[in-house]
Amino acid sequence: MPLYSDEAIVLRTRKLAEADRIITLLTREHGVVRAVAKGVRRTTSRFGSRLEPFTHVDLQLAEGRNLDVITQAVTRSPFGEAISAEYDRYTAASVMLETAERLVVEEREPSVQQYLLLVGALRAMASGEHRPADVMDSFVLRSLAVAGYAPSFDGCVRCGVEGRHRAFHPASGGVLCSSCRVPGSAHPALETVVLLGALLAGDWPVVDAADDRHRKEARGLVSAYLSWHLERGLRSMAYVGGAQPAGGGS
Repeated sequence: MPLYSDEAIVLRTRKLAEADRIITLLTREHGVVRAVAKGVRRTTSRFGSRLEPFTHVDLQLAEGRNLDVITQAVTRSPFGEAISAEYDRYTAASVMLETAERLVVEEREPSVQQYLLLVGALRAMASGEHRPADVMDSFVLRSLAVAGYAPSFDGCVRCGVEGRHRAFHPASGGVLCSSCRVPGSAHPALETVVLLGALLAGDWPVVDAADDRHRKEARGLVSAYLSWHLERGLRSMAYVGGAQPAGGGS
């Protein structure tokens, strides 16, 4: 079988037969790849813990008819050790993995931007420099932007009037001015809109200084925006502390 090499983040695993697993990966050059790791569940496996979720690995794979086969795996960054040590980090990072898998639609098609974004977000999550849920929200917004669904927080998405507008409508793509506001819009605090813009831009001084109530409100809006574009919510989002649906409709 032809061999190829790539670097990847392990997104999830699933048992196969008695000792194997199917590993879902986001690779740098081949997008989402599902491959078999043979014998990985045996205590004598040469792969050890290298093929667990959140791990950044260098891989060699053999092309298969239905599933490729992992023949070598070398750890680049064991993000999972720090992430799994704290519940808040683990649940928030799980949302990031699920988001990445859902937004990279075409398997085996390069998605370098999404890959690099996920690596950077996992590195930030493992470092503990910022609140886990903030890292998650920033990643989700930026991942949506890379996928072509960038929300607008500094101008009306319908008429283009600039300014800090307070009507947010996921189906419309962001904030709306008072003239363009539609039924069902949420009405977050102005500080929440500013925070959403900072999360999208990666403006961490603004994000880190935000009040908790605005952070929670922003998280609900991020979740609603993601659910709209994925057409259903993420299973992992339900376990993130403080997650709540967007409210304030009119």
